[in-house]
Amino acid sequence: MSAGHRSRTTAAHDAGAGVPHPEGEGRVRPDGEKASRPDSERVVVIGGGIAGLASAALLARDGYTVDLVEARESFGGRAGSWEHEGFRFDTGPSWYLMPDVFDHFFRLLGTTAEAELDLQQLDPAYRVFFEGEGEGEGGGEGEGNEGGRPEPLDIAADRDTNIARFEAVQPGAGRALARYLDSAQRTYDMAIERFLYTSFSSIRPFLSRDVAGQAHRLGPLLLQSLERFVARRFTDPRIRQVLGYPAVFLGSSPDRTPGMYHLMSALDLTGGVLYPQGGFGHLMDVMVRLARESGVRLHAGTAATAILTEPALRDLSAHQAHPAPRDHRARRSGGRGRRLRARATGVRVRGRDGEERELPAGVVVSAADLHHTETTLLPRSLQTFPEQWWRQRTSGPGGVLVMLGVRGPLPEMPHHSLFFTRDWTANFSAIAAGTVPEPASVYVCKPSATDPGVAPEGHENLFVLVPMPADPDLGRGGLDGNGDPVIESIADAALEQVARWAGIPDLAERIVVRRTVGPTDFAEDLGAWRGGILGPAHTLAQSAFFRAGNVSRRVEGLYYAGSSTIPGIGLPMCLISAEILLKRLRGDHSAAPLPEPELRPSGMRPSQLPPFGLLGTPLPTPGQP
Repeated sequence: MSAGHRSRTTAAHDAGAGVPHPEGEGRVRPDGEKASRPDSERVVVIGGGIAGLASAALLARDGYTVDLVEARESFGGRAGSWEHEGFRFDTGPSWYLMPDVFDHFFRLLGTTAEAELDLQQLDPAYRVFFEGEGEGEGGGEGEGNEGGRPEPLDIAADRDTNIARFEAVQPGAGRALARYLDSAQRTYDMAIERFLYTSFSSIRPFLSRDVAGQAHRLGPLLLQSLERFVARRFTDPRIRQVLGYPAVFLGSSPDRTPGMYHLMSALDLTGGVLYPQGGFGHLMDVMVRLARESGVRLHAGTAATAILTEPALRDLSAHQAHPAPRDHRARRSGGRGRRLRARATGVRVRGRDGEERELPAGVVVSAADLHHTETTLLPRSLQTFPEQWWRQRTSGPGGVLVMLGVRGPLPEMPHHSLFFTRDWTANFSAIAAGTVPEPASVYVCKPSATDPGVAPEGHENLFVLVPMPADPDLGRGGLDGNGDPVIESIADAALEQVARWAGIPDLAERIVVRRTVGPTDFAEDLGAWRGGILGPAHTLAQSAFFRAGNVSRRVEGLYYAGSSTIPGIGLPMCLISAEILLKRLRGDHSAAPLPEPELRPSGMRPSQLPPFGLLGTPLPTPGQP
């Protein structure tokens, strides 16, 4: 991000990494022999965030020779880490949800989440603070705290406790929540089995009896908003906010998010929320190690400057005239409407020495921001998603991040805290209109509640997120209040609000470390479209088969992964996007996750395993579709 950023993954790139040389040796085969590969078997992955690392690891395990290039000096992308004066801050994702997706991915690499991570159950999963009727007016009557503010609501790690707590807030809400969570679980299971792990390159998986049998449920869930879906079942505004907030995880708002996404409540209200000890920076360290052990060559400080192409012989049938790498395993479906004009031949990169070189490849995977990939790395004639396409799309929110080191304990807040404004419709509307909301809903993460390694003894670590419009003109953050004035004023207002609502009047004077990050940082340092913190919002028009696909319609051999493409926003979705990519290269149009291989014998690393087609899905023989 900005100057001073230092990550524990900085030193994780291969020795001598910079600009990789095309004549470098291939990956180590399971039998220990060095294998050289033709260009058609080589892959270059652009971007070292979780989607890029996951894609590279899966493809290397599948037998490709893979180079991953990352422009910055550290891996992790949005999931970075910053250390300062004994504090260690995660600079991006902080919620570990969908643990089954993480474990499935690890199992594809021959390991497990349990073996790789020390996962802690959070209880409460999170605490919600609510704005009162008389907030900011010098008092008022009502239940709870000063200013008529309701008491905070703790969301527990188990379903039954949450049912009881909802019942205490609104009579009858406990029974309604039980039905709501049953529906959420059914929808989540359907999504995993039929929608999240598909590239939508074939309609056959959606013609099955089980999907057809759920059509009467799926239609209304898609056509009504999450806000309306919740409001029809609950009357208390606090409960409505708790159940509507998952829309923010999806880069949207409850009124613009399909009711289908009530499935998110099957995660935090039933299974609770986990935390990987060491933080999400440690998770990225694990991803870097697994990628390398799978045979990936990692290159930090190496920026992609152009995707190299050559003309295709003809349009729609070009991928048959120029067989894709291992076309005996994959008849690559580019989807209907493809007009192939070129084929990918590699990536031009610039190393930290400023020198440019070309990396030949038969497959290029961009896990960088899709807008940056299309509009910066390709000429206009080869862009599937040009600027005019983006002008018709809806961005998720931007945000101001505030990282704080605080002297003394803060028992008022658990690991996760949410501060909801009373009129949050106005809050969301302001963000959508491009204006700064006043007041703003705020999220605070206190990882020092769970992980003593993130702060010096006797101190707390706070990560504050204030959702804002995705507007790079808002400005940059900085250290010790030296960011752009608008960013610092937003941070000041949020901290005053948190201190008042949580009852910590001396919070400001106890701050010993302060750093802010603004939308300009996201735009310039991460290439994020419009400086957004998440990616394109999950509105109906940008979900499932309406979301940007993972294959170029103009360039054969160019694929995409990450939050900009299917299936969408969030670390679990990025892992799934890597698996969808692999399935597409294999010609696998199925909707379900790949079968998991047998776990590796104790002590055996991924690089010592045979390609996982031998352990999981059998690979077709030459000539098979």
